[in-house]
Amino acid sequence: MLSEPPYKQPYGFTLIELVGVIAIIIALTALLVPAFTSLKGAGDINQAAHTIAGVFEQARTYALANNTYVWVGLYEENTTAAAPTNTTPPYPGKGRVLLAVVAANDGTTSCQDPASSTGNRIPLISSQITQVGTLVKIENIHVTDIGPPPSLASSPAPNPNSIAGRPDFPYTSGSPAFDYQNRISSDDNHSSFNQTLYPFIAQGYVFHKTVRFSPRGEASINGTYLLRRVAEMGLKPTHGDVVDLRSANVVAIQFSGVTGKCKIYRQ
Repeated sequence: MLSEPPYKQPYGFTLIELVGVIAIIIALTALLVPAFTSLKGAGDINQAAHTIAGVFEQARTYALANNTYVWVGLYEENTTAAAPTNTTPPYPGKGRVLLAVVAANDGTTSCQDPASSTGNRIPLISSQITQVGTLVKIENIHVTDIGPPPSLASSPAPNPNSIAGRPDFPYTSGSPAFDYQNRISSDDNHSSFNQTLYPFIAQGYVFHKTVRFSPRGEASINGTYLLRRVAEMGLKPTHGDVVDLRSANVVAIQFSGVTGKCKIYRQ
């Protein structure tokens, strides 16, 4: 029997060729893994920022719709924490941010104990507030001060929606000695205004850092309750309880004191 012409003979990979293809695939995978890791990190911090901004917006909407005062509390603990530490700021934990929202039952601030006006920090009267929604927990994120943007005189001008191009009001409004009152940070170690005079308790946690929304939708920070032109909170990713200081995935959330509206800035 005659054999088939050579061009019709079946052809397969040799062992050497197969090993070569596998080596190329492994090399490409090694090059792509860091890129995928970076994208995942960017997505996580972006999602965290939108979650926090969403809680703020829901609180503001509730205040407007119900003609009442609403408080958003922020608390940070270690990702390994099994129970609330309830330590006043600066909080010792890192990596897990919790948010809770409460509203005044009667539309006023009467739930704020008058004794707090003397400087004592007394929680909002529990019988006069109602928790709105459930506790929100966000993992692998740290609330911190990320520093002011560079001078706007830089050339070329940065993207106005970026970290570098965002407004610098949270760092320039008011006296320089007290400009930290325009920002929210778990690392803030100022003893006077880094915590509210009116903390509140929700689901076993005591929230000492708060943003209050008025029936007009105005937003104010902590114990001063003075309207700020713009206030800010920065976010950095963490690996467990350790803040990733080398990551470029940094986010700033700014909100207006007059309107209470939030805007997110990214690298």
